[in-house]
Amino acid sequence: MIRIDLDVMLARRKMSLTQLSEQVGITLVNLSVLKTGKAKAIRFSTLEAICRALNCQPGDILIYEEDAHEQR
Repeated sequence: MIRIDLDVMLARRKMSLTQLSEQVGITLVNLSVLKTGKAKAIRFSTLEAICRALNCQPGDILIYEEDAHEQR
């Protein structure tokens, strides 16, 4: 599963979710859905805008973790 680590990067940049929302042009609700891991997808353009605003790489906020419930 992919975990969104947006909180960590926001803290490192000393930026609030509201500030990120304003810079990226995405509603606070949609960013909250992403931050809490409830989003099912993200557009590359959105990911690019977030990375630009936070001055980071996609791998700084998208973390792959093997799901303990998945069978191989």
